[in-house]
Amino acid sequence: MRNTPFTPGIAPARLDAAELAQNFTDLHAPLDGHEALVAADRCYFCHDAPCITACPTSIDIPLFIRQIATGTPEAAATTILEQNILGGMCARVCPTETLCEQACVRETAEGKPVLIGQLQRYATDTVMAAGKHPFTRAAETGKRVAVVGAGPAGLACAHRLAMKGHDVVMYDAKPKGGGLNEYGIASYKSTDDFAAAEVEWLLKIGGITLETGKALGADLTLEGLQSDFDAVFLGMGLGGVNALRAEGEDRDGVMDAVEFIADLRQTGDLGVLPVGRNVVVIGGGMTAIDAAVQSKLLGAESVTLVYRRERDAMPASRYEQDLAASKGVRFIFNAMPVEVLGNGAATALRCEYTKAEGRSLTGTGETFDIPADQVLKAIGQTLEGAPDALAIDGGKITVTDTGRTSVDGVWAGGDCASGGEDLTVTAVAEGRDAAEDMHATLMGKE
Repeated sequence: MRNTPFTPGIAPARLDAAELAQNFTDLHAPLDGHEALVAADRCYFCHDAPCITACPTSIDIPLFIRQIATGTPEAAATTILEQNILGGMCARVCPTETLCEQACVRETAEGKPVLIGQLQRYATDTVMAAGKHPFTRAAETGKRVAVVGAGPAGLACAHRLAMKGHDVVMYDAKPKGGGLNEYGIASYKSTDDFAAAEVEWLLKIGGITLETGKALGADLTLEGLQSDFDAVFLGMGLGGVNALRAEGEDRDGVMDAVEFIADLRQTGDLGVLPVGRNVVVIGGGMTAIDAAVQSKLLGAESVTLVYRRERDAMPASRYEQDLAASKGVRFIFNAMPVEVLGNGAATALRCEYTKAEGRSLTGTGETFDIPADQVLKAIGQTLEGAPDALAIDGGKITVTDTGRTSVDGVWAGGDCASGGEDLTVTAVAEGRDAAEDMHATLMGKE
């Protein structure tokens, strides 16, 4: 007898293969040519477009939408990719509802923005499907740059440096490049192995060598990289996970949500991936939402997301919250975990209600238990293995607006560096801008 959503404990194959395949299809079907033209026709092409200001990579959104409207999606893709070389992935995972589409004048006037994200996907997918790479390298400069981390920041930095004519060696601790895009985003947002395809497409610029399975600290040292290269960019993300600080955290069934999502992204068969009958996710960001939704899609009978503050303080957007609710995820706000109950394996999570006192939270003393044979922690990540020579601010590498660290010749960007939101699109912007500053420095133009 096969497993079902009611099978006790943590078990694989709670749904049959057809149900799993249906649950993990593309969240948004791509626009066809006619749909793209209709969507583009709603743009007012504002002269002082607020959508551009709201985009961390400052893409000229009215221009690329006009190019789609005139039947030249390849030109639209170039407009996008000049500012955001990972525009294909960002079109899939950006919280457009809080960025460009929230700023759209159509949203202000009618509550229905232009579908900027889906139009961006239409344009970039057109170019990638054609196998075209719209950029070429400048004449070789003879300069060599090391990039640590092949995630969004590292990839954007490496591509821009290669365009400028520098040779780049990019290192990553994981077996594949892509970072968060490959390992940390819900699979229904990036189907058909798109993250890997985008990395392969990006590397067509030439001049970039990707070496996987090499981590800073274990296999590489900052001093060694400084000795072997003309400049160094650090974009290795955040490898550590915060502790739950609840009694019983070491019980079986308690795991990191990041690890859960990575396992799901890398499996070739969703039917072998175990999930609890009763899953509780701790946290309020995108990782928490992705873990909760995917638990439900794998067949968990109940999924509860517990967040310590009120709904409006939740980092995940209201759109993401509503998406989770539509899949059957239950939310409990103003509560924090105090103990994982069970005898060896988790059976329930004891929580305590909270109240805010200024910026701090305190427990009210009122507790309640939630059945839980799987507890997923999505309570933030920490920087691990940063070289001692670097200044650290708030647990991250201290950088200037252009990514310069406290050490000459070393830049940093993405989640491991201070400043900016922890978003793919922000990491791309930081990698790109650091590359421009590195190029100016290497060529003596600063």
